[in-house]
Amino acid sequence: MRQPMVMSGSGERILFVHARPGDEAALTGGTIARLRADGARVVVLYAADVDEADAAAASAALVDLGARSWYRLAPGTPAEITTAVDAAIEHLDATAVVVGAVDDDLRGSVTAAAHEVGLPVFLARTVRQAPGQRLVAIDIGDHLAPKLRALGRFPARWSLNERTRTLADGSTALITDTETYQRADAPRPALPPPAAPARPTLTNRSLVGLGGLLLGIFFGVLGTIAHQATLTLFGVALPIGLTIAFIGIGALLLGLRLVVRDRFVVGLAAAGLLLTIFVLSLRGSGGSVLVPAGLPGTLWTVVPALIAAFVLAWPKLPPRGR
Repeated sequence: MRQPMVMSGSGERILFVHARPGDEAALTGGTIARLRADGARVVVLYAADVDEADAAAASAALVDLGARSWYRLAPGTPAEITTAVDAAIEHLDATAVVVGAVDDDLRGSVTAAAHEVGLPVFLARTVRQAPGQRLVAIDIGDHLAPKLRALGRFPARWSLNERTRTLADGSTALITDTETYQRADAPRPALPPPAAPARPTLTNRSLVGLGGLLLGIFFGVLGTIAHQATLTLFGVALPIGLTIAFIGIGALLLGLRLVVRDRFVVGLAAAGLLLTIFVLSLRGSGGSVLVPAGLPGTLWTVVPALIAAFVLAWPKLPPRGR
């Protein structure tokens, strides 16, 4: 989305909402003049009643600022005001909305209407009004003259002495080279919570468990056959068969735990493995044995049980990040 109010050319269409005539010059006059100088369209809405004198002053001030269009925002309920602002936004095909010093209810209605159609809202703010907030500063140094002329259209509200504005209550405000705004972007829609993983059916779990059992039996047979194999290197017999067998059954059980995430399946694989080792370690009818007495045979009957117990006892693994 293109960023509005960056003075990027004539494509901007800005809706200004103010409480009464005069506020557009005091709070946003330099911004209006700069936008108009860049070819942007500007429309001003007033929330208060506009009598004949205010109407004449508002029209003259907007001409000073290079703009002409202003309308009265009819009073009503928050829903009616939101509907009226929606109509103004649609009529202008606005790219942003600027809100001056209006009451909280009106500010909320205007902001909600703008956010409903994905438009950013710029709230006229000073540093003292929004301490610690990030403000957007618009340089209006080249447009002070039209702003001062527009301010001069409202002598009943204030008097001007060069760049000092004195209000009716005697307070003064310095007219600076910048106008500042607090940007309120439309909130992003909340992401839906992740769907819970579907629970496997009894049939699926049984089939996977059967597969684990068969894999355990298969690895038990291979490991029992290969565990006595050695590799002589520099006169030292290395238990290569036993090492490969341990790595194989460890990879099998750990892989099932990581992929299937079901202790039932891992338990069946371990049961098939250990049962196969136990059966094959028994002496055959002809007196032959596949797991002869000795250190390799002892390790082959003990270590797989320890590996299986370790994998099964390990805490439940967290789900993989997506």
